[in-house]
Amino acid sequence: MVGCMLNDEQEALRSTVEEFAREVIAPVIGGYYERGEFPYEIVAKMGKLGLFGLPFPEEYGGMGGDYFAFCLALHELGRVDSSVAITLEAAVGLGAMPIYRFGTPQQQADWLPDLCQGERLAAFGLTEPGGGSDIPGGMRTRARLEGGQWVIDGTKAFITNSGTSITSVVTALAITGEQDGKPEISAIMVPAGTPGFTVGPEYSKVGWRASDTRELSFSSCRVPAGNLLGERGRGYAQFLQTLDEGRIAIAALAAGLAQGCVDECLRYAGQREAFGQHLGSFQAIQFKIADMAARAHLARLAWYDAAARLVAGQPIKTEAAIAKLTCSNAAMDNARDGTQIFGGYGFMNEFPVARFYRDAKVLEIGEGTSEVQRMVIARQLGVG
Repeated sequence: MVGCMLNDEQEALRSTVEEFAREVIAPVIGGYYERGEFPYEIVAKMGKLGLFGLPFPEEYGGMGGDYFAFCLALHELGRVDSSVAITLEAAVGLGAMPIYRFGTPQQQADWLPDLCQGERLAAFGLTEPGGGSDIPGGMRTRARLEGGQWVIDGTKAFITNSGTSITSVVTALAITGEQDGKPEISAIMVPAGTPGFTVGPEYSKVGWRASDTRELSFSSCRVPAGNLLGERGRGYAQFLQTLDEGRIAIAALAAGLAQGCVDECLRYAGQREAFGQHLGSFQAIQFKIADMAARAHLARLAWYDAAARLVAGQPIKTEAAIAKLTCSNAAMDNARDGTQIFGGYGFMNEFPVARFYRDAKVLEIGEGTSEVQRMVIARQLGVG
């Protein structure tokens, strides 16, 4: 990418995913959303398109792309529906990527091929009922070595992709001891169906209703000692790296939602009539849509910059936080304005802007709240 312009290969990918979202997802996703049903058929088609393998090497069945390509796909999916986009984001960025980044060659060979094909999904068990932003202080899940096995006890909350029929593994963070008086946190892979591993019922969510989100519990859950992902005691550091990258992915999704609001309002303003004129002829509507387009454009530039830096191997902590904050703000603001432009129809779930409005708020919460992003940015600037 040069000067924030996509090259031919990137534009071809963007166009392909845009067409897929518009022709395959858009006509049917509303029904899944209203039923709160996971869209297995759509996920299977996404797998055949290669979206789950975008940033992974071909040796694992991936597409040989990079994280920027992955974020491009998320942006285009987010323009149409966030439930499908977050399913891809969590499966790749949180589920498969830690295995690729920190797994042993055997772990990678065992899990990545199916994950890259979208035939199986992986999840990341981090958040707990008593701890979200404060991971070290709020974590209660523990694991101990006993007879060559990890014995895990604890509970995780709000875990995406953890309870589908194609979920194969959840990587859980757990306290495995102490280091210098502080909790030693490690990452342990728990295959689906392991005795002592219980998946709770699907949450009743305000938004992302066609995605899978559940509480998980571990009660004397035993897995082999070899299921440790990465080094013992490095789980929290691994999580921080994963989260920095994940914030860029969420930013791309949020920027896509912001652009989707613009798309829908442009269409509606050209069709809806009021006072004998098309809605778009009123300057108040024109200005509102102009502001929305400006937010979506700036949001896109923010995640472009962060993703390009990531691919180039440059530090991204500040840029990832800025992108997450900027894009989630744009999504929330555009969803609110889009709903206002649609008026009463914007309150009806049959219209995409209603889904966008319900989906936007969690983007200011998940993978680091807006307050946490501001803390990160300030610290990186040397403030406080």
